Amino acid sequence: MTGSARRRTDDSRYGERVPLVAAAVCPHPPLLVPEVAGAAAPELDGLRASCDVAVRRLLAVDPDTVVLLGTGPVTGLIDSPATGSLQPWGVDLDVPLVPGQPDRGAVLPLSLTIGAWLLSRHDAREHDAREHDAREHDPRESVSAVQVAADAGPAELAALADEVGAAGDRVALLVLGDGSACRGEKAPGYDDPRASAYDKGVATALAEADLDALLGLDPVVSAELKAAGRAPWQVLAGAARAAGGGWRGELLHDSAPYGVAYFVASWERM
Repeated sequence: MTGSARRRTDDSRYGERVPLVAAAVCPHPPLLVPEVAGAAAPELDGLRASCDVAVRRLLAVDPDTVVLLGTGPVTGLIDSPATGSLQPWGVDLDVPLVPGQPDRGAVLPLSLTIGAWLLSRHDAREHDAREHDAREHDPRESVSAVQVAADAGPAELAALADEVGAAGDRVALLVLGDGSACRGEKAPGYDDPRASAYDKGVATALAEADLDALLGLDPVVSAELKAAGRAPWQVLAGAARAAGGGWRGELLHDSAPYGVAYFVASWERM
């Protein structure tokens, strides 16, 4: 794994306590972006508002580093600068990882493109600049992106959970992932009777910050139900466990408007 998507081994801190201080979980449908949704944009106003609440809470803890975490073609850090594009969904809109970055850089997968878009709605760069001016910290270095392969196994996920916490002294995770895509005959994965129970279990686990339940999600069943969030959620659970202490979760949104389950949750240290 080289170049823009590589596993950092030179400075990783496997085995140490991870300085994770907060997390937000959001879905990543392209329709979340109003320009993509067009006339249908109001249908996701509630979801969009819940994502905004979760991101505001994430930034309110004044993290040193915000790490975007979502599925991608491989597992590893995406070097900054990086840019996502919504052209495949019919809109000529580029989404940089950090506003004002010097060039396009690496390519962000869809999950991280939506994450960067959500973060940009809160002017995260200016927020970071205010918080870090006194430390002469470059705000462009305070947002990073990590992708995880959808079929990543337990060992790979556990290693990545340790690695994402090595980005700073106070790390906040913005985790992007959808639930099952099999809720009804018009769903992308058609109808699967297991989907509702699966999504209910995920919703409860996110609401209660239940690390065991998230880590116990079956990768085979998750893949059959086309649940894109399985791997990122398990990295979140692993990072939270490595950080130690207790966690408080709150489920802010749970819906499946197009046959795909969308969850929004906010986690904080107790």
